[in-house]
Amino acid sequence: MKQVRYGIIGYGKIGSQHVGKILQGGVPNLKICAIADSDPERLQAAREALGDEVQYFDTAEALIESGAVEAVHICTPHYDHPVLAIKALNAGLHTLVEKPAGVYTSKVREMNAVAAAHPELKFAMDFNQRTDPVYMKVREMIQAGELGQIKHTHWLITNWYRSQSYYDQGGWRATWKGEGGGVLLNQNPHNLDLWQWICGMPCRVKSVVYYGKHRNIEVEDDVVALVEYPNGATGTYITTVVDAPGTNRLEIDGEKGRIVVENGKIQFTRLLTAEPEFNATWTKGLGKPKMEEVEVTVEGKYTSHCGIMENFCDAILTGAPLFANGEEGINGLQLSNAIHLSDWTGGGWVDLPVDEELFYRLLCEKCGVDEL
Repeated sequence: MKQVRYGIIGYGKIGSQHVGKILQGGVPNLKICAIADSDPERLQAAREALGDEVQYFDTAEALIESGAVEAVHICTPHYDHPVLAIKALNAGLHTLVEKPAGVYTSKVREMNAVAAAHPELKFAMDFNQRTDPVYMKVREMIQAGELGQIKHTHWLITNWYRSQSYYDQGGWRATWKGEGGGVLLNQNPHNLDLWQWICGMPCRVKSVVYYGKHRNIEVEDDVVALVEYPNGATGTYITTVVDAPGTNRLEIDGEKGRIVVENGKIQFTRLLTAEPEFNATWTKGLGKPKMEEVEVTVEGKYTSHCGIMENFCDAILTGAPLFANGEEGINGLQLSNAIHLSDWTGGGWVDLPVDEELFYRLLCEKCGVDEL
C-alpha cells in the first residue's frame, strides 16, 4: 500500500493521541516521518514513542522546510492554526488542520485564500464527527427533502463536562490570549460545524454568554444563542461545560415532520400530510396532521479522527473527495464569532458574515493587546 509521508506539528494531547492511533494501525495509508514541538519534554516523549527513524524538529517552520514530508497535520493551540497552515501550503505541503480553523474569521479567510491559490494541494479540517454515520444519515435525509423546508432547529449540547482541574492543566487554556475562547472554541467547533453542515448557515445571531460563571476561567462556560435562517426559520443553541451527565439532543422540525438525534439514534416522526398542505385544507378547527414513526436504518461505523486522517491521505493518493474541505472551517467559526460579538455588543442581532474588523478589535481588547 502506498503511504503518505506525514508530519505532525504539535505533540500535545491531540497530537500524541493521533500518533497512538496510527501506531495501532488505525491509519494504514500514512507513515509518520516527522514530529515538531517547541517543548523538549514533549519532543522526547515523541522520540520514545516513535524511535529514531522519525525526524524531530523544535519548530514547525523547520519541519515545514525540511523536505521530510509531503503532508502535515497541525495540532497546535488555536491561534497558530491558520498561521502554520499558510506556511505549509505555501511550502507545497498538503495540510490537515485541527479544529477550530482559527480564532477569528479574517485570519481564516486569509488561510482559505492561500489554499485556493494552491488547488494542487489537499486542504482539510479534522471535523471528525462528520464521520459519524448518524449525522451523515440526518444530512442525507434533509438534503433528500424528507423534512421539506426546515422550520426550527434546536441543539442542546451540554455533555461537554470539564472540571476545574482540566483548566488548571495548561496556562494557555481558557484564556483570551491563549485559546481565544472557551466552550465555543474548544469543545463546540464539532457541533457548530455539524449544525451548519446539516441545517445550513443562519443569516443572523443573538446571544447571552456567561464568562467564568461556573469555573475560574476568563472565557465563556455557559452559552445560549438564537439564530434565524434566510427562509425565516429559527434555531436555538445551548451549551455549557458544567452539566453532568449533560444532554446531547439535536432536533430539526420541518414541513414534513421532525428528526431528533439523541443517544446515538435517529427518531423520525413523519407527517402523513405536510403541515402547509394540512393548514391550507383543514376546516374543522382544532386538529393537527396525522403522523407515523419511521424506522431509520444507519449503516457504517464512526471512524472519528482515524477516518479523517485516512480520508485525507486517500485524497492525496487517489483524489478521493474530502470529508471536510479546509475552506469549510470558517463556517462554524462564523457562528462562534457571531455569538461572542452579539454578547459583546449588548446581546442584539448580529448579521452573518460577521463584522470581522469589529470582532478583531474587541478580541484584541479582551486579550489586552493592540494586535494579535
